[in-house]
Amino acid sequence: MPGRQCYHCKQWIEQGEEHDCWTTTEAALTEDLPDDLQEAWERLRETAVEFGDQRIYASHKSIMFARASCYFFVRPKKQFLEVVVFLGRALKAPQVKRTEEASKSKVANFFHIRHRDEVEPPITDWLQEAYDYSEKRRVTEKTNRRSKDQKKSLKKNSS
Repeated sequence: MPGRQCYHCKQWIEQGEEHDCWTTTEAALTEDLPDDLQEAWERLRETAVEFGDQRIYASHKSIMFARASCYFFVRPKKQFLEVVVFLGRALKAPQVKRTEEASKSKVANFFHIRHRDEVEPPITDWLQEAYDYSEKRRVTEKTNRRSKDQKKSLKKNSS
């Protein structure tokens, strides 16, 4: 029977069969984790929920935590949880595996969590900082956008 292999997930899809490997859930991404990682995931999620209003959703192989945009995400792996936190600065700490410039104003800070006891300061402080930074950035961008719009309007009216 003819079919094809999905480019993303490598699953074989029979002809006419529906397939959407991008649609996933938190449960699907975390169900096969060992007990230590499952407990670490639960504590990490609970910590983030305490910060306040946000969206938590699964996307491909990650679980995203977002306000207006994603402020951190978790990639569950077999041996650890890879956590990527977006801040306005690169972190310098033993827990940080690497950093990457994500945009002009954001740096992605990567670290691994292997046990629930690791979900404590400074990691929880970084998550809180990222949560706060995402709101601060959003407000700043809105203000900058208004200023640009006002300048355009003034130019238009003075012409």
